[in-house]
Amino acid sequence: MHIFTPNIRLLMAVLLMVAAGCSKKSATGPVDPVTPPATDTFDVNTIADTYASIAPFTYYAQWGSYNVHDPSIVKAGDYYFCYSTDAAYGTSVRPGIQIRKSKDLVQWQFVGWAFNGLPAMGANYITQAGGTPFQSLWAPYIMKVNNQYRLYYSLSCSTLRLSAIGLATASAPEGPWTEQGLVVTSRNDFPVVQTNAIDPTVVVTPNGEHWLYYGSAFDGIYVLKLNATTGLAATSGDKGKRIAQRGFTNGTVNGNIEGPEIIYNSAQSRYYLFMAYDWLETKYNVRVGRSASPQGPFLDFNGKDLNLEEDNIPMIIAPYQFQGHGGWQGTAHCAVFDDGSGQYYMAHQGRPSVDKYFMDLHVRKIFWTADGWPVVSPERYAKTTQTTVAQSELSGDWEQIVLGYKVVPGYAAEQTDANLQVATTITLNADGTINGSAANSWTYAAPWLELKWNNGAFTDKVYVSRERDWENKKSTTLVFTGLNNAGTAVWGKKK
Repeated sequence: MHIFTPNIRLLMAVLLMVAAGCSKKSATGPVDPVTPPATDTFDVNTIADTYASIAPFTYYAQWGSYNVHDPSIVKAGDYYFCYSTDAAYGTSVRPGIQIRKSKDLVQWQFVGWAFNGLPAMGANYITQAGGTPFQSLWAPYIMKVNNQYRLYYSLSCSTLRLSAIGLATASAPEGPWTEQGLVVTSRNDFPVVQTNAIDPTVVVTPNGEHWLYYGSAFDGIYVLKLNATTGLAATSGDKGKRIAQRGFTNGTVNGNIEGPEIIYNSAQSRYYLFMAYDWLETKYNVRVGRSASPQGPFLDFNGKDLNLEEDNIPMIIAPYQFQGHGGWQGTAHCAVFDDGSGQYYMAHQGRPSVDKYFMDLHVRKIFWTADGWPVVSPERYAKTTQTTVAQSELSGDWEQIVLGYKVVPGYAAEQTDANLQVATTITLNADGTINGSAANSWTYAAPWLELKWNNGAFTDKVYVSRERDWENKKSTTLVFTGLNNAGTAVWGKKK
């Protein structure tokens, strides 16, 4: 069994320049109120890739979808609430977990913080173990249980693997939040094998069981049974068991694994485990496996157990570049949530390749293939009106991105290249050929488009919809997303 030893989150803390921005107060106090800007005249074209002019902490009320890292989202009434890591571009921020809200998943208003400082229980655990907690909370997870909101947080320090996941509760999504206890912890107790106790996510089974998934680097992703009534570990001191890990090349791990997100899709009767691979500033990408049980095994596209020492597919989002744009990298650590009517979305941070230290919130629609795999839109959600796409609309030039992947074993020092997947131009000819070649063909049965390449050696089955063209600031265009027969994600955008 391999133990992953790099101090991943310490490096993250340095690179994001996260530090305390205020004096320490009670961690259970109310959120600092913020008066958001007016919303009636909002113009989606004002959402830019970079935001240096409002990055300083003084302008936090204007951050909206900016400075978002490791989001978790829940719907409460008419609003979606987003909770995220204490991070910002080029500036220090106060600890406490940032909160935003939106009615439409496009315009986000900054609400404030969940805590007025570091939660005492998490901070005390680290201090008593000889560490000094970072002045920042990471990777929260939000959920609603009956009339109670449960907010799980991550707190770590510069001592390897000395971390804690805590729980606070409130009767409203804005708080005030009250600490309930520590759910799971980890220590610098090598050679004991364990993962790092950060990055929580929870699923509720159809029969009411609660399971927590967590972990970063070291020994991969773990699952732990919770007490459904308290939200804490069902058995005090239990760490759970590993259910996912990375592959190795010549004895070196292929990269990080962290940021799990778990859902149960009742329409598919499956649990879906989403995970972040690789270094968070560059090659960060999302993989997914599925299982009939919350305890696994979780299997990939090829039916392989995620708990084996190998990398898994499908990879459903990765650093990418459409034509005429610098590209997006660091596209992982996702939240997956639904609108209450069965439409799932994925939220994640995106870092513009022109300056990878900016962090923007991206939200995308999720679609489900005929054999039950999730795929995400190549363009961010923008409330685009959906009408049936006629076959005649498909003919013409498209930008296509095939989400390929290059293994670069290691972490930050080795994974300096974002490995952007770059768009190329393809032409869907009106006669059903692709690029004018009889060896390549396409057929359409709305909303599914099938592209056959090299006399059927590869077949792409993709879902066609209308979406905003963010790169060219066009209100609507056609896009497609899906998988080919090898389990590789394929995206397209009509020119």
